[in-house]
Amino acid sequence: MAVPLNGTYTEQGATATANGKTLKVTTTGTVNTSQVGVYLVNYSAINTDGFPATVTRYVAVYSTDASAQSNDFSGTYARTTNGVTATWTKIAPGVYVVENPGGAPGVNLQVIAFNPTGYTIHIPQQIAGGSPTSSTAEVTVPGTTPGTLAKYSWKIVNPGYGPSLRTFVKQ
Repeated sequence: MAVPLNGTYTEQGATATANGKTLKVTTTGTVNTSQVGVYLVNYSAINTDGFPATVTRYVAVYSTDASAQSNDFSGTYARTTNGVTATWTKIAPGVYVVENPGGAPGVNLQVIAFNPTGYTIHIPQQIAGGSPTSSTAEVTVPGTTPGTLAKYSWKIVNPGYGPSLRTFVKQ
């Protein structure tokens, strides 16, 4: 879910059932719409046998200026060293869900990436795959169509990744 900076976040809540019966859901986490970032709201429930379940809603609070509002970096990008793909899906102006941002084989990591201005990109600090995740050393190459990317590079900052710069080319 994405909310513009200083916009209104409305908690949507969650429901849980077991054997057709509604369970009590506990909500934790807050969203600060006056600060850009990625916020987690957790919903937990315990069934009558004592088994817990938790789901998480990621909320991106974003600020995208006019130079990036109409960009669309959606699509599939292949990592230059191994051909493994990362998929970008636009969810709001300058906000993307990126599947496999490190282009690592067999990894099921998903992050929220921002394009706040022009062709700049970054992964703001967030919990992804259970670990703190962000990016550094971001570089982009605009595509031939205005508002698109031909290529980008970044380092993924996550305990499961090495420090190498990862470069991706649009497919």
